[in-house]
Amino acid sequence: MDVLQPLASFILGLILGSFLNVCAYRLPREESIVYPRSRCPNCKVPIRWYDNIPVLSFVFLRGKCRFCKAPISWRYPVVELLTGFMALGLFIRYGFNPVYFYLLAFGAALVVTSLIDLEFQIIPDEISLPGILVGLAGSFWNPLVTPLSSLLGALVGAGSLYLVAEYYYFITKREGMGGGDLKLLAMIGSFLGVSSLLPVIFMASLVGAVAGLILAFWQKVHDKRHLALPFGPFLALGALIILFYPQVVDLFFGIWFAQ
Repeated sequence: MDVLQPLASFILGLILGSFLNVCAYRLPREESIVYPRSRCPNCKVPIRWYDNIPVLSFVFLRGKCRFCKAPISWRYPVVELLTGFMALGLFIRYGFNPVYFYLLAFGAALVVTSLIDLEFQIIPDEISLPGILVGLAGSFWNPLVTPLSSLLGALVGAGSLYLVAEYYYFITKREGMGGGDLKLLAMIGSFLGVSSLLPVIFMASLVGAVAGLILAFWQKVHDKRHLALPFGPFLALGALIILFYPQVVDLFFGIWFAQ
C-alpha cells in the first residue's frame, strides 16, 4: 500500500476534526461557521494560521493562547486526533473513492452531533435533517445499504425511538429523549439501513447504562448536582461501530435468533 494515501487520509481527518471543533462551538451559539475566522474564546484575538495547525499548534503553544495565555481545552486536539484516525480507518476499509468521502461525511456528522449533545443536550436540525437527505441520496451506491433499506431505516429509525420515548414517559412521567435523538437515528438508518437500527439501539443502551451507573456513582461521591446524560453520543458510537464492522449486524441477529 502506498504510504502517501493513508497519510493523506489521516491529515485530511485532522483538518476535518479542526473544522468539527469550530462547528461544535459555533452551531449551538447560532454563529456562522465560516466568518469570522477562528479566535480565542477568552481574549477574542483572531488565531494566526500557524497557531491553528491541528494538534501541532496545541503542542507548540503548550495548550495556551499565544496572547492571553488562557488554557486551550484538551477537547480540540483529542477531537482532531480521533477524526484523523476515523478517516484513516475508513480509508483502510473502503479505499480512496467517492464512497470514502460519503461515509467520512457521515462519520463527521456523528462526531459533531455528539460534541454538541454532550455540552448542550441538543442535536441541531442543521446536521441531522440534511444528513437524512444525503443518506437517502447516496443509498444508490452506498455498499452498506439498498435504497429501500435506507428509506426504511430513516422511517423506522425515527418511529422506533418515538415509541421508546413515549413508553419511557408513560412509565416515569419524565421526558427520556428529545426529537433530536429521533432525527439522529433516522439519519443513522438512512446511511446504515433498517437492519442496523436494533444493534445500534442495543449497543447505545448498553453503553449508556454503564456510563449512567458510573456517572451516578461519581455524583454521589464527588458532586451532588444532577447532570443529564444525553443519548445521542451513544447512538453515534453504535453507528460508528457498525460503520467499521458491518458484520456486527449479522452477529447480533445470529445471536438473537439463536436463543
